[in-house]
Amino acid sequence: MRKTTGADFSTLRAALDGQTGPRFWRSLEELAETDEFTHYLHREFPEAASEWSDPSTRRNFLRLMGASLALAGVGVSGCDYQGIPPEKILPYVHQPENLVLGKSLRYASAISLGGFGVGVVAECHEGRPTMLEGNPKHPDSKGAIDVFTQASLLGLYDPDRSQVVMKGRAISTFDSFLSASIAALDALREAKGGRLRVLSTTVTSPTLARQIRSLRQEFPEARWHQYEPAAPHASKAGLKLAFGRDLSVRHHVDRADVILALDSDFLANGVGRLADARGYGDRREPSRMNRLYAVEATMTVTGSSADHRLPLKSSEVLPFVLHLARALSVPGVPAPSNASPKAEFISALANDLKNHKGASLVLAGANQPAYVHALAALINRTLGNDGANGTVEYAEPVEAEPVDQLSSIAELCQAMSGGTVDALLILGGNPAYNAPADLGFVKGLRKVKFKAHLSLSEDETSALCGWHVPEAHELETWGDVRGRDGTATVQQPMIAPLYGGVSAAELIAALLRHPGREGHEIVRETWRDKAPQGQDFETFWKTSVHDGVVAGTASPVVKVEPKGDLGPAPVVASGEGLELIFRPDPTVWDGRFSNNGWLQELPKPITKLTWENAAYLSLATAERLGVVDGEVIELSLKERKVEAPVMILPGQAEGTITIHFGYGRTRAGRVGKGIGFDAFRLWTSDAPGFASGASARKTGASVALATTQSHRNVDWKLQGEAAAERGLVRVATLAEYRAQPDFAHLGAHGHEPKKDDTLYHDDRSPTQPIDRDYQWGMVVDLSRCTGCEACVLSCQAENNIPVVGKAQVLNSREMHWIEIDRYYEGDPANPTVHHQPRMCMHCEQAPCEVVCPVAATTHDHEGLNLMIYNRCVGTRYCSNNCPYKVRHFNFLQYADQRTPSLALVNNPDVTVRARGVMEKCTYCVQRISEARYEAEKEGRRLKDGEVVTACQGACPTRAITFGDITDGSSAVASLKKDGRSYGMLAELNTRPRTTYLAKLRNPNPEIETEPTHHGV
Repeated sequence: MRKTTGADFSTLRAALDGQTGPRFWRSLEELAETDEFTHYLHREFPEAASEWSDPSTRRNFLRLMGASLALAGVGVSGCDYQGIPPEKILPYVHQPENLVLGKSLRYASAISLGGFGVGVVAECHEGRPTMLEGNPKHPDSKGAIDVFTQASLLGLYDPDRSQVVMKGRAISTFDSFLSASIAALDALREAKGGRLRVLSTTVTSPTLARQIRSLRQEFPEARWHQYEPAAPHASKAGLKLAFGRDLSVRHHVDRADVILALDSDFLANGVGRLADARGYGDRREPSRMNRLYAVEATMTVTGSSADHRLPLKSSEVLPFVLHLARALSVPGVPAPSNASPKAEFISALANDLKNHKGASLVLAGANQPAYVHALAALINRTLGNDGANGTVEYAEPVEAEPVDQLSSIAELCQAMSGGTVDALLILGGNPAYNAPADLGFVKGLRKVKFKAHLSLSEDETSALCGWHVPEAHELETWGDVRGRDGTATVQQPMIAPLYGGVSAAELIAALLRHPGREGHEIVRETWRDKAPQGQDFETFWKTSVHDGVVAGTASPVVKVEPKGDLGPAPVVASGEGLELIFRPDPTVWDGRFSNNGWLQELPKPITKLTWENAAYLSLATAERLGVVDGEVIELSLKERKVEAPVMILPGQAEGTITIHFGYGRTRAGRVGKGIGFDAFRLWTSDAPGFASGASARKTGASVALATTQSHRNVDWKLQGEAAAERGLVRVATLAEYRAQPDFAHLGAHGHEPKKDDTLYHDDRSPTQPIDRDYQWGMVVDLSRCTGCEACVLSCQAENNIPVVGKAQVLNSREMHWIEIDRYYEGDPANPTVHHQPRMCMHCEQAPCEVVCPVAATTHDHEGLNLMIYNRCVGTRYCSNNCPYKVRHFNFLQYADQRTPSLALVNNPDVTVRARGVMEKCTYCVQRISEARYEAEKEGRRLKDGEVVTACQGACPTRAITFGDITDGSSAVASLKKDGRSYGMLAELNTRPRTTYLAKLRNPNPEIETEPTHHGV
């Protein structure tokens, strides 16, 4: 792991000038082929990979090995193996009637982010959830899951969650809080609650909305505010500007032939992200491939997946859209004030959109002002995209009470500062940390007499409130939530509250003098009169809870008409200095996941950074400032300052710096406290997406950035006389594929692999029928993969993969069984990006197996490459002999087996590994076994699709297919016959069971004329 770029700019620039090295590259150091990178690549393990400080000679090695064996004997005889405390096993005296030990049960529910729910199915063992998967019946998840939803499972068991009611800094009780709250409310009753305020995050829950309205009926002058920083503020305002009314929007990406994303990361963020990603993936088939354009300032998951990407400052997007709208003859659009610098791109784009009227789609991102969203809506209107069976639909708002959230929080801050708020009830959120810096929320909060905060943890807001009440997790309580289209889900608890928390609806019920009412009763009351005609309520209720979807609750589609002239376009100041761009973090969002170790250690999809945030600069901007990776700069904006480490990001628009929210927490549990810098300190309500006029200066300090971008690199060059580039990731245009459909079979650069390059000489086909039951294999479609990391986190949850911490990531010791390799291609100023998941290939002729001295890595009769942990003695020979670098050595006792709550998250079907063993992908062998047992009980063979691996089930775009490769009718067997199918490093004759479908791009011939090379 490199701590910085390892070279100053003069050295790096000299190496880059005239570069004729690899066409695909993972980092600037690899592109420049620095000595440091070459040395790093050819080391099996990085510097300091050994725990021993002096293994310099064979004699020392043997001496230390002898000591290790002696200490191991002492540890075992002492009954405290590897530091794991002994446990006493106690059987059930009377086993619960509905509990079958060893058998999992599955229940439907939903997890919300930003107020909108994602349907999930929770797998539970012995009354505790251990895995979340997407609910295929839910219109937003469609069977997939994203990293935030998956990681909420670890949040359930977080030992740092709030566990007691706090009055100031003293422990109190819920009854005491209730007495004090009712007394405070009674004091406001005469004035009808005119000095009472309720602050919540975005609310789509029918039950919570009903409870808050009941509170407001009792206090009619009370005000309800909603706020969270990542809410789609501009989108709502833009639709109102275009159509004159509050609306919600739904996109049908699967119907779009041409898509334009205007600073919009719709494939990874926002409401409906999973459904949009599914629709995008379904249209990346050669027979009906869509075309994606992305115009953005910083590289995103969407931008990295685009067929054409144009890097622009966020402030330049509005002029770009104005020129595009004029080219498309959109009525009521004012003339741009200056000529477009991207006239040729706009002309080609406009022609493409015109040629696909009714089947195109324009989306604007949350960072852009309302005017851009209005223009996007009018462009869709002009192109006929919102017609019957079009790509855009409008409906009534899904939110319980639509508000301009930035205006709402500003109004509350003004009222608090003016001393007109006597009581404030905060339901979730953390506004003391994430409210805009210019509003003075903290200062105003100090003037409120009675203030109470309901939250999962004691955070920055809790510390400033007189009362803090523990909140129940969504997997612990009854509730309901709506999806993007308004479809409701009844949330049912998977486990009793671990720490005795209450839901927001239960809290309001208690304040309304119904303290004994539980969530189940409150939610049932909401839906009691909603049963369809002719169906009794109990049947309706049980069906809704069982399915995870309340039928018939989607908001009806409405017809809209533009209200007329938009008026003059706002002046977006570009100004002098740097442009600062604000974004929610790809892994910790707005800071609510700061204490989640799974997400902290998950590599961010584009940068591969873990455990902190950074200031992202282009290579040209970094060179102008004279900074390299890891150097700390001071960012200044409107007299506000913050220090941040630099990370150079290919594709970043020149003259811009992107910073992510969610770090710099002062109260975030043991994991998240004190990590990174607080971007909210520079964020103001008048510039929620981006701000001009920022400056940066070097501080002279530097930090080590824990990135994984160069960890376990596969050597992409053959050495010596046979030197050639290997086709690790293979790419072609759609036109090239149609001209030569079997291009991927030919290998890199269209040449057959040389027999001299192979490890084995065996012509037997891995799909040749032999006396075996099933033969498992996997195919990854690179045309569909967006690099979102959902598969990585689901694999971690399913297989009890531990978190190792930043220090160990710096030593290349992260344990994820799947890595998403991110390859750049072309100019660092605007490269093309390719994503490739890499996991164990389950080779038919596995190099790891022949070198293991204790036969810990073996082949089973179904073709799986297995690890027998009890045999493994940690020689690491298998890793050294693996050309794919997918084996992970458990250097230390990473798994936490002492914290009681964290033990509950482990999947009991998978071994929790101790230190000193190799780990790797197993094709979720536990799922194969479970499905096989069920099929054997019924006396039948497994059906195609009956076994779904964790990564396959999680993938939003369905890029992963798994099954029996000897079953000619299976999906995986069909894909392996596709002309795009190839095996990574197949020239070594390892015969990998995991293969890939080469990536296809669909560029616009008016923009790109150069052919794409077949592989590098």
